[in-house]
Amino acid sequence: MSQTYISRRRVLKSGAAALCASTLGGLARAQGGAPIRLALVESLSGPFANTGEAVFRNLLWAVERVNARGGVPLPGGARPLQLDRYDSKGQTEEALSALRAAIDNGAQAVLQGNSSATAAAILDAVDKHNERDARRRLLFLNYSAVDPILTNERCSFWHFRFDAHADMRVAALMAVFKEDRAVGSAYLIGQDYSFGQAVLRESRRRIAELRPDVRIVGEELHPMGKVKDFAPYAVKIKASGAQAVFTGNWGNDLTLLVKAAREVGFEGKFYTFYGNALGAPAALGDAGVGKVIAVADWLPNVPTPESAAFYKSFRARFPNPADDYVHMRMQLMIEALAQSIAQAGSTEAAAVAARLENAKVSLAGRSGRMRAADHQFQQPLVVGLMDRQGTPGVTFDVEGSGYGFRVIKDIAPEVAELPTTCRMQRP
Repeated sequence: MSQTYISRRRVLKSGAAALCASTLGGLARAQGGAPIRLALVESLSGPFANTGEAVFRNLLWAVERVNARGGVPLPGGARPLQLDRYDSKGQTEEALSALRAAIDNGAQAVLQGNSSATAAAILDAVDKHNERDARRRLLFLNYSAVDPILTNERCSFWHFRFDAHADMRVAALMAVFKEDRAVGSAYLIGQDYSFGQAVLRESRRRIAELRPDVRIVGEELHPMGKVKDFAPYAVKIKASGAQAVFTGNWGNDLTLLVKAAREVGFEGKFYTFYGNALGAPAALGDAGVGKVIAVADWLPNVPTPESAAFYKSFRARFPNPADDYVHMRMQLMIEALAQSIAQAGSTEAAAVAARLENAKVSLAGRSGRMRAADHQFQQPLVVGLMDRQGTPGVTFDVEGSGYGFRVIKDIAPEVAELPTTCRMQRP
């Protein structure tokens, strides 16, 4: 039933409009009111479709959790959350068109993250819409767009980021890299847009600051989502003599890069933002053992009973190994939203934002808080090292690959936190 009422647009397309309307209406009546509509705007087709579907599974699971306990309590009665899917096809203009459709359909929050360039465009559009149409204002919840500018110079009262931004993630990786004395040379490679540029810029700065002995032997930006064969890039990396690669690549741009590196015989390390899933571990196989480092807000092998139970619960809901990519921050994001709506006693955007900007939330032993100054979520970060499942600290593998990530660094929120230049303008 949850798939039917949560993914209403998919049901309508299949011709089951009557069933969907009946289910939605019944649930809403049982819980006191119309569903609170959340619009997921993501790449659900094209080269990054797997990343969009991974997000959808995470948000679906989070929405189901809220609804399973009765929905969001409000003065007129509890109301369920409803997750609507909008396919941006990986294009900013399509994302903006989807945003307009979501607003027309009554969305009270837009959820997006896979592309900082798209996030910047949505942020601008939401700001303008909310100023122009106060009766239909909505929030922008960002779970993955990590260009630092979004909670610095371009911060907005209506925008909330639940992922650590790129500078925070680079700092976490550098906490490991500064102690890696086996590496004396590095190659920087990334996607050629705002996020990829930010990762290379901060990596270069941090290496110079923390490891001035390390030579940067190459630096390159490539077209995002358009490179089908990374062999030429891998050949250059190997020829440079680099002992480590730093990259913020995600989706197929990461999977194809690491696969090409393995095929040309590159034996160095990979310091990554997203090397812990979506095919990257399987693409590397044994060649990645002890050589792939990934930073995240949480990893399945965080060594606590609560974490293990949380992960097992997700796998029970989505047993297909290909669906194995769970994000703690997305669960915390939906929990924080539901909590803030309940505390505000309203779904009105400004009232919810006033609560959300001071939100503190916990789940499965992990906690975080929203910083009101810039709407940047503050949470622990972890750094993991790829190893074979069954080795100490690697109880769980990734996507049935036989490889998982052992936590080698757990960074407290107060250590991960960085200052902001945001000058928040409140309505």
